[in-house]
Amino acid sequence: MEKIIYPKPETWTALLKRPTQSVAEVATLVTEVFSEIKLNGDEAIKKYTALFDGVTIAETIVSENEIVDAEKLVSDSLKKAINIAKSNIEKFHRAQKTEKITVETTEGVCCWQEKRPIQKVGLYIPGGSAPLFSTVLMLAIPAAIAGCKEIVLCSPPDKSGKINATILYAAKLCGISKIYKVGGIQAIGALTFGTKKIPAVYKIFGPGNQYVTVAKQLATKYNVAIDMPAGPSELLVFADETANTSFVASDLLSQAEHGADSQVILVTTSKKVLNSVEKEVLKQLELLTRKSIAAKAIENSKLILVQNNSEAINLINEYGPEHFIIISKEEGFFLENIQNAGSVFIGNYTPESAGDYASGTNHTLPTNGFAKQYSGVSLDSFLKSMTFQKITKKGIKNIGEAIEVMAEAEGLQAHKNAVTLRLTSLKKEQNV
Repeated sequence: MEKIIYPKPETWTALLKRPTQSVAEVATLVTEVFSEIKLNGDEAIKKYTALFDGVTIAETIVSENEIVDAEKLVSDSLKKAINIAKSNIEKFHRAQKTEKITVETTEGVCCWQEKRPIQKVGLYIPGGSAPLFSTVLMLAIPAAIAGCKEIVLCSPPDKSGKINATILYAAKLCGISKIYKVGGIQAIGALTFGTKKIPAVYKIFGPGNQYVTVAKQLATKYNVAIDMPAGPSELLVFADETANTSFVASDLLSQAEHGADSQVILVTTSKKVLNSVEKEVLKQLELLTRKSIAAKAIENSKLILVQNNSEAINLINEYGPEHFIIISKEEGFFLENIQNAGSVFIGNYTPESAGDYASGTNHTLPTNGFAKQYSGVSLDSFLKSMTFQKITKKGIKNIGEAIEVMAEAEGLQAHKNAVTLRLTSLKKEQNV
């Protein structure tokens, strides 16, 4: 990990740059794949699955028999763990339900807001060397609670043409029946345009690599919404002398093992902590089964020593981390002043892994600095807010003149006339 001692604020932008390819480098390929999927549908899906995943798929939809067989491959201990996580995630997301809001803004003018589910949603679940079955829980559970009518899941097949058994088990547990063996750009393209076999959706959810992220962004040009631009995973830890540095190192490595393009950062006001964490990272790295992946991510990662807590929080807000761990005797200061973070973890005994799996919060979070503008996935991500209004005769009398004056000032005569006709009608009623 690169050590940076007391960096000046004017260097922060360059210092905090993510190790990602530019959108332009990825967009050309994504656009090409999208164009072919739009034109050739399932044939294009088959072609790019063979090209990118190295396997030819005869049937993209997962059969009921495959789901039954997959369930047998999941150990009882893992099933128990998944059920614990499911319960906690359900509790947290059910608690996010809100009631209808009704207000009489003026006598006779009633306005209200209700939330309705997005009817068709697509869930993208990364596969590969680390199949994220936990992401099934994080997306399918709030989708079900919200009441989405059609939930479509896509995940890349392995070299034998199968989706990871635990992903299928989690999907079944959450009540998902439409599961497709499609990954990467082609999965996002299929959910965007629809094919004869794979239905199009209104909104796409789920993390992925840079290609998936750019594909999701391109999908928005075809009237498909996305949860957020969620790319390679990242973590920033602030730790002072109260931190257990072996814990800190384990948290940094837990994100580094996601992928070679992940990034982890330590920010501290203690040189002793900085040096101790560095040693612990190197020590623990040697024991990891995904050592080669984590080591590449560590090359992109940084140990940053700053002068004080105020400088630390300013730097952290500038970075806008996906995950932010606070281990400090002044944790209240950081909690009060953090503005840009996807999810926050507090204290020596709150590992980021808890949020990834079983505490109950959602782990689908904004990366690459998008925590400055985006929230992580929540129940509201699967809902739309709709407003309603009903105006009585008394109500239109109360606000009618104001509407007429405003419409005339904007030069919109038909707007004014829609009110004038009603007011004139009411006057005639009174005179009858």
